[in-house]
Amino acid sequence: MLSHAKMEERSSLPSVSIPCHNEQRDKKKRYTVYKVLVSVGQHEWFVFRRYAEFDKLYNTLRKQFPSMNLKIPAKRIFGDNFDPEFIQQRRAGLHDFIKRLVSHPQLCNHPDVKSFLQMDKRQHLADASEDEDDKNSSTSRDINLGPSGNPQAKPTDFDFLKVIGKGSFGKVFLAKRKHDGKFYAIKVLQKKVILNRKEQKHIMAERNVLVKNVKHPFLVGLHYSFQTTDKLYFVLDFVNGGELFFHLQKERTFPEPRARFYIAEMASALGYLHSLKIVYRDLKPENILLDHGGHIVLTDFGLCKEGISQTDTTTTFCGTPEIPPPFIPNVTSCCDISNFDPEFTEENVPSSICWTQSHSVVNASVMEADDAFLGFSYAPPSDDSFL
Repeated sequence: MLSHAKMEERSSLPSVSIPCHNEQRDKKKRYTVYKVLVSVGQHEWFVFRRYAEFDKLYNTLRKQFPSMNLKIPAKRIFGDNFDPEFIQQRRAGLHDFIKRLVSHPQLCNHPDVKSFLQMDKRQHLADASEDEDDKNSSTSRDINLGPSGNPQAKPTDFDFLKVIGKGSFGKVFLAKRKHDGKFYAIKVLQKKVILNRKEQKHIMAERNVLVKNVKHPFLVGLHYSFQTTDKLYFVLDFVNGGELFFHLQKERTFPEPRARFYIAEMASALGYLHSLKIVYRDLKPENILLDHGGHIVLTDFGLCKEGISQTDTTTTFCGTPEIPPPFIPNVTSCCDISNFDPEFTEENVPSSICWTQSHSVVNASVMEADDAFLGFSYAPPSDDSFL
């Protein structure tokens, strides 16, 4: 049986992983960067490392710990380093290597391993989903959910066409990206309102959940996020079947088979979040969208709580007062907004989305505009179609 000291030592060891399809490939510089997710308790952060950095760490440790028989994927002298199958195999090998490091206390506490995983970072992090009533509250300066992303993104990349939703902190717009004509739903939030209500932790929690490799057919997808001096921008999937609330208002009730269908898809989405130790906490018809095929899409992760296992509980009072779908929304085109509330869509798009108060164009994003939203900006790997 493990002693108490041994159990404490083991519980303090980090959990590490290299999520699938999260490497960044820079073909101009001819290297691949792997995204390592490090978790200690409720603290999480990303570390971006090249293969050469893994190799350097491996060579240091194998000389000092020859009996450990550590292994990493061999260097590739010939062939295409950007071949997807090769990258997948290398990712799996590097994943096994770092998992082996953190499973052994002597290796995990080695200074080079701590530096590689940036273990000192957790001293400066707060739990992104920490509630206002949590005992150890921290200031907004402690929020840092990982590296920022896309320095090229800016509001003027888009034509903001219609308002399709409104909330406490901002609005959701149908927007068309200028360079490729693709449509997105862009959630634009006012920093001043968020800070005045001390809600920045919940906004950053939403960003964190969206970035956290959440891949599920019934959860809305984030393409990237960026910020200007006074606003935050989430570039999301445009799900144009409308809110379930909108359809429920029109039809008053749903037939039981249709209700069962929606419940099954919601259960699938929530079960997936639970498998990631995320509790949703804001389930309501307004947060459930229908896509063009009639399937549900869960959105708005601002009240999510992370790091909650099956045995954990929360005390915060929060929330808001291949099978053919039983109903197909009437969607005529990729930019159809007929299923959204006219109260929103008839509203004019304000010019402040792309312009400052002095009427000068916002032509560059602010990567880290202030401490309260440090780490908000996010961009996918460079081979993603959204860059």
